[in-house]
Amino acid sequence: MADSQTLEVQEKKEAAPRGGEQTKPARYFVPVTDIYETDQALVVVMEMPGVDRKDIDIRIEEDVLRVEGRIDHAKYDGMEPLYTEYSVGPFARSFALSHMIDQQRIDAAFTDGVLTLNLHKVQKAAPRRIEIG
Repeated sequence: MADSQTLEVQEKKEAAPRGGEQTKPARYFVPVTDIYETDQALVVVMEMPGVDRKDIDIRIEEDVLRVEGRIDHAKYDGMEPLYTEYSVGPFARSFALSHMIDQQRIDAAFTDGVLTLNLHKVQKAAPRRIEIG
């Protein structure tokens, strides 16, 4: 008999603040993330509910991929939910990139609150014979 897994709601985790001092208090939440590998890339899938495409910032700096999503709090003014599974607030997540990732070929798509990043792998040089001239 196959093992069965029960799906459970995951609690939203608070991210550690970025390095350096902050000028205003803020909490960042870690987006729920899945990572899987294909022959050509690592695929990172992040849930960012309530975030608009224009409010997502993806950067690479010193071999670190940083993803931030900001929430427009005006959309939630006056809302009194009966039940919630996530808190409203900005999302942030960082990943150290290995030398196996081609940093020039990272692409992103955002659909229905889900961000998908394709971290393409570096193409290995094909073996070849070098002729002496």
